[in-house]
Amino acid sequence: MVHRWAGAHLLGQADAVGSGAELKEEGRHAADPVRWWQDGAGAFDEAVRTVDDDVVALVFLRDAPPPRRFWARRQCHEATIHAVDALAAQLGRLPSATESGIAETIALDGIDELLTGFLTRGKKLATERPKVLGVRTDDDRQPSWTVALGPSSAVTERHAPGAGPEVDEVIVGSAVGLYLALWNRGTEISGDEATLEWWRRVAQIRWS
Repeated sequence: MVHRWAGAHLLGQADAVGSGAELKEEGRHAADPVRWWQDGAGAFDEAVRTVDDDVVALVFLRDAPPPRRFWARRQCHEATIHAVDALAAQLGRLPSATESGIAETIALDGIDELLTGFLTRGKKLATERPKVLGVRTDDDRQPSWTVALGPSSAVTERHAPGAGPEVDEVIVGSAVGLYLALWNRGTEISGDEATLEWWRRVAQIRWS
């Protein structure tokens, strides 16, 4: 559904394809669901490759890149995370970072999208007591993030390798391990157990 929906927005055809709910029903009743999915994915791929760099279209996250890059990025992580879901179903458990086959560059970008775009909307991460949560990989050559938590919306900042302020708590893992764990698809991270449990409970992204 989302391939068709996103592609239609990029091409200025949102009214023609119908709502997300209508597309979802279309997919559910497709005679060949896999082919329906392939057609939608192919159409989106064609759209994102052919539209102009300065196309005007919907974006819905904070700190978003321009629409063409936004949707290429969003659908990259949409597909990657759901591929992990499919692998988990096949394995009967969450896959390890190594088993996922995800590249570090994809993982780092996905962490950034989640922390700067999704989790700064609204008060999903609101806490009574203000604190600064650090998120960093176990590779000092890679960037890190700080998430300022409090009663209002979270505020995320990116930091160059080796930089960043003092934090109250820190979550650490490999780039891929962090990506999976922050999206609640893995457990290969370290940090305060109460904070990790809180994260698993509140940092959930759902279609709405």
